Amino acid sequence: MTVRIAGALALMAACAAGPALAHPHVWITARAEVAYGQDGRVTGVRHAWTFDEAYSAFVTQGLDRNGDGRLTPDELAELAQTNTASLADFDYFTVLKAGGAKQAFETPREPAMRVEEGKAVLSFLLPLKSPASPKVVSLEIFDPTYFVSFALAEGEDAVRLANGPRGCATTITRAKGPDLSASRNLSESFFDALTAASDFGAQFANRALIACP
Repeated sequence: MTVRIAGALALMAACAAGPALAHPHVWITARAEVAYGQDGRVTGVRHAWTFDEAYSAFVTQGLDRNGDGRLTPDELAELAQTNTASLADFDYFTVLKAGGAKQAFETPREPAMRVEEGKAVLSFLLPLKSPASPKVVSLEIFDPTYFVSFALAEGEDAVRLANGPRGCATTITRAKGPDLSASRNLSESFFDALTAASDFGAQFANRALIACP
C-alpha cells in the first residue's frame, strides 16, 4: 500500500481506528487561509489540519521527551517537518487555480504541530512559485486516493483571506460524504492502485471560490 502523511504511521493508525470501510484511514478537519501580498496578488495558502484522535494518539507516541504529560510544539517540531515534507508527492492535497490555471507551489514553510483536546494539529505555509493576480481564485483540498478524508471546519471562517483586497467574496462548498453502499463494492486492491494522478478522491473535494472586484 502506498503510504502517506508520516510514512507507515498513517497506515498503523488506521488499524487502530478500525474503520468499517477500506478507505479512508485518516480523517482531517481542515482550515485554510489564502494569503495576499501588499500588491493584491495571491502568494500562498496557510493550512491548519486537525487529525482524528486515533491517528493523533499513535503518531505522537513516545514524543513526550521530558515525561511531563504534555506535548509541546518543540517536542513535535521534527514530526511536523516530516509530515509536511511527506506530502510533496501529492501536491500537499491542495489545488489552487487562478483564473482557471493550476498554480505550482514552492517548498512549504513554517511547519508546526501542536495538540489541542487530544488531537494533533499540523500547520504550514504553502507559497506559490509565482504570485497570482486574477479576480477569481479557487481552492480545493482533497486526497486523490481517498486514503485521507478531509472535511472543512464548521463556520464561514473555515477558509479565510489574509490581507485580501476589499470587496472579495468567498463561497465554500463542503465535501459530501461517500455513498456507503457503493464504497463497499470497492476492494482494498482498488484503492492500492490509485496514485497521486488519480481523480477518484476529487469527488470528495472541499472547495472555496474567491471572487474579488
